[in-house]
Amino acid sequence: VKRNKGESFTLDSSEISKPNVVKTWYFNDALIAQIAGDSNKACTDVQCKNTDERFRDRLEVNQTGSLTIKDTRITDSGLYKLQIIISDSSFSITRVKRFSVTVT
Repeated sequence: VKRNKGESFTLDSSEISKPNVVKTWYFNDALIAQIAGDSNKACTDVQCKNTDERFRDRLEVNQTGSLTIKDTRITDSGLYKLQIIISDSSFSITRVKRFSVTVT
């Protein structure tokens, strides 16, 4: 993904949120957002414990778990990772999606 400074971008999770799915977003391996089950259990930025606050008031996570970053800065360039954990009483599946973002 390439964007100019000040523009917004959305990273699509391509997953429907379900009660047994946890989606966790990372920026350069720092936790920035998490959504567990439905959007009522979402936390972003300073709402999550131990998160990187560089995105304060600029992050949104929608009902599907897609991540939007508003008013981008050059320091928002880097690797974004989405970890999706689907679990049930008899199994657990982990998937990872990676997005490379450049802001100029």
